[in-house]
Amino acid sequence: MSALRAARDLDLPDWLIFSGSVYQKVLNHLTGRPETYGLKDYDLAYFDAGDLSWEAEDKVIRRAAASLPAPLDQLFEVRNQARVHLWFEGRFGEPYAPLSCSAEALERFVATVNAVGVRLETDDRLTVFAPFGLEDLFGLRLRPNPARSIPGFRDKVSGIIARWPEVRIEA
Repeated sequence: MSALRAARDLDLPDWLIFSGSVYQKVLNHLTGRPETYGLKDYDLAYFDAGDLSWEAEDKVIRRAAASLPAPLDQLFEVRNQARVHLWFEGRFGEPYAPLSCSAEALERFVATVNAVGVRLETDDRLTVFAPFGLEDLFGLRLRPNPARSIPGFRDKVSGIIARWPEVRIEA
């Protein structure tokens, strides 16, 4: 909740905390591990198509780092989802069409359990985005994203299996 409050306070457009920031905490709870076990960072997405430059995104990254309380200032990875199509193919070797919002990015994640995002609204309600549902996450199942072809799926999720051996792959 402290990460969600801090993200909300940044007042970024169309923001979500997603991926490992969400599913890893759920896996920890379900398997009886400490809350922060396996957590590398908090993936904070936002969507601002008004300026797709790296400089604009970097300005937001620096503003977040300067305004977030410790240790969150070192743990947030802030990315403008409106820019992902500009660098994704060069980094991951596959094309990536432009997105229309932050939640749409979830539809492109590798596994269904990765595809969960959360936003804390101004009235303290949680909004959860899970385009493939939550059954796999709560059922400790790893399945490939049905909307993508995922060569080497087992290799891509090997880190999850190493940290949470209770999770089973259903490819």
